[in-house]
Amino acid sequence: MLLAARGEDLDRLTAVAARVRDAGLVAAGRPGVVTYSPKVFIPVTRLCRDRCHYCTFVETPGQARREGREPYLSPDEILAVARDGAALGCLEALFTLGDRPEDRWPEARQWLDEKGYDSTLAYVRAMAVRVLEETGLLPHLNPGVMSWEEMNRLKPVSPSMGMMLETTSRRLFETRGEAHHGSPDKDPDVRLRVLEDAGRLSIPFTTGLLVGIGETLAERAETIFALRRVSRAYGSVQEVIVQNFRAKPDTAMRHTDDLGLDEYRATIAVTRVVLGPRARVQAPPNLVDLAECRALLAAGVDDWGGVSPLTPDHVNPERPWPSLERLRETTSACGFELAPRLTVHPEYVRQGEPWLDPRVSAHVAALATDDGLARPGARPVGLPWQEPDGGFESVGRTDLFAAVDTEGRTDDRRSDFADVYGDWGSVQDAAATTGAPAVLHAEGGDALRAAEADPGGLSDEHALTLMTAEGPLLEQVVRLADDLRREVVGDEVTYVVNRNINFTNVCYVGCRFCAFAQRRTDADAYSLSLDEVADRAEEAWALGATEVCMQGGIDPELPASSYFDLVSAVRQRVPDMHVHAFSPMEVVNGTARTGLSIEDFLIKAREAGLGSLPGTAAEILDDEVRWVLTKGKLPARTWVEVVTTAHRLGIPTTSTMMYGHVDNPRHWVGHLRVLTGIQDAAREAGVGGFTEFVPLPFVHTSAPIYLAGVARPGPTARDNLAVHALARILLHGRVDNIQTSWVKLGVDGTRAMLRAGANDLGGTLMEETISRMAGSEHGSAKTVAELVEIGAGIDRPVRERTTLYDAR
Repeated sequence: MLLAARGEDLDRLTAVAARVRDAGLVAAGRPGVVTYSPKVFIPVTRLCRDRCHYCTFVETPGQARREGREPYLSPDEILAVARDGAALGCLEALFTLGDRPEDRWPEARQWLDEKGYDSTLAYVRAMAVRVLEETGLLPHLNPGVMSWEEMNRLKPVSPSMGMMLETTSRRLFETRGEAHHGSPDKDPDVRLRVLEDAGRLSIPFTTGLLVGIGETLAERAETIFALRRVSRAYGSVQEVIVQNFRAKPDTAMRHTDDLGLDEYRATIAVTRVVLGPRARVQAPPNLVDLAECRALLAAGVDDWGGVSPLTPDHVNPERPWPSLERLRETTSACGFELAPRLTVHPEYVRQGEPWLDPRVSAHVAALATDDGLARPGARPVGLPWQEPDGGFESVGRTDLFAAVDTEGRTDDRRSDFADVYGDWGSVQDAAATTGAPAVLHAEGGDALRAAEADPGGLSDEHALTLMTAEGPLLEQVVRLADDLRREVVGDEVTYVVNRNINFTNVCYVGCRFCAFAQRRTDADAYSLSLDEVADRAEEAWALGATEVCMQGGIDPELPASSYFDLVSAVRQRVPDMHVHAFSPMEVVNGTARTGLSIEDFLIKAREAGLGSLPGTAAEILDDEVRWVLTKGKLPARTWVEVVTTAHRLGIPTTSTMMYGHVDNPRHWVGHLRVLTGIQDAAREAGVGGFTEFVPLPFVHTSAPIYLAGVARPGPTARDNLAVHALARILLHGRVDNIQTSWVKLGVDGTRAMLRAGANDLGGTLMEETISRMAGSEHGSAKTVAELVEIGAGIDRPVRERTTLYDAR
């Protein structure tokens, strides 16, 4: 094993690693340049809910009290450190703190309550804004384990974030007496999930391994390969720190030997070779003697991390930083130039979106050179933390009915096709398991009889059997669904006269099934102004519409108030128009941009005139599938949280499922089970919940995930019948209306679904850009006469309804 290399073998290994590093620096456009970040270290709080056996950073409330400290640094204390650092030429404010101390210490909870903060992370967010505005230092947030939602809220206030993986060893986490036992946030699976969520959110992220805490060489190797997997999948790992263990007095591991230099060199070299030339590999220069730094450079290091002229390394206070002069001399003696960088590495500075939120872009640009390094002599100055200039204005192409080439669609892919969706090889590997065929678990006749006796109470086993039915059994399932439809809503087929307004197609989420989204600089990118949106609503009203459905891309440059402004613009122009708007993904984006909770955001949207929410962005409510379909969309649990919060507030929503891509019938049943649970809770609480369920067949023609050879070409006719029929059966007694999508299925397919349990045609739409861009061949609008003809073709009456299914 290379990690065990010593002597001449180690020298050869480090020589190879150095060559790999040198090739990477040449490719990055800065040959022979080793970087560091001039920073200040801000220990926001030393309280923590974990009990790591090697840590002296963490203290108890009693220790803090005896030394005259509050549980948290005050805003004045934080800003004083930041200002002093800015005066000395520091560019980074490293926010370091313990994990969720309020979960363990009542004193922390009390302090936060008294200061008006819901959580430690809410306080961190507020302080990051103040540091940006009052000092110009760039916050690097290192608060430990964070959820997808929390990182999404922190991204607009911080160019980069970080959390050490440390190790993937479950033995060290689960075994009493080992380094991570008793520390819930050191669960390797949890920490890997944080790294993956950061990648999905396109956050430049610092991570690394802690070497010498009791892990075996095999466990060390597994950690390195786990870091490589995440780095390759998302491209978000901006640097990997290889940190050597140093024993500290008064800790449980005080008698453990420090990591030896040769073992450290071998680990750095293997990390470099495994991660490759594009990786930035860092070693802290204060954790070895300065002379030993030469050996670390020779092993493949190309970054020294943060070095402070002002604050100590609060995690390793016994190890002072080397002076920049001595570090520069040592680096130069090895043939390298030492150059300052920002907290976010140059590659991400140069790319900008989607890695940098527009609200911190100006702060970064003020300190950066064209190549992304720190500007020589730069002195940070506070800048407003606000929306980008320009506001909500119309930009780009607004002809939503331009022709789309759906034959292969290779010339009009978005310009960042190769990068925005993550690593296609990793996606292919993940998709290899999600699309496995389901296995029949029950006799078809037994399952059918169970469905006839209690459709809404069908077991998962029976539901899966019917979802995979073929031939005569499928015909009986369809017949049962149609009988249930007739029993619940009769023979009438309903529709709503509405207009879809896709107000922008600029988006950086990286949904791999979406051909609608564009990069801002792409020729087909557009954003409608508020007046244009209101004009379209007014035109629709004049044509008899009662609803506008508004959804758009997740454009980081839309103002924080844009969602409320859009609703207000429509309601002010057409007071009686029902506004059905904003997917759960847009709601979550709105909370991140406004700082509001989901509940407060929805309340404010309702006050602006929002009538209901589309339950889109659901895709498949199983993260195993979601992370193949999309790089950065919200997790299933967050979709559920948004929808259930809306229901609790009395805001009705629809529900959807997109199927026929990398999923299988087991996922379809599981998705419907999630919806039944949500609706049961809504009914128990006495609120309406879902107005309808909309199965959405995957349109493959121009979808990136299909063009990349990962997804299959949409569902079969059998799949469509089974999904619509089982939706009617499993949602029986819960959701009365099953909608079929004429946009995706066409007239004949829609009629077939209306005989398989569906009762609703959705809307006239007037325009529907998302399906059309994906390659749908069935148009983007229907007249009322055309919808009536769909029903007439199967001898069914058709009537108009409102959004909430009242008769018109």
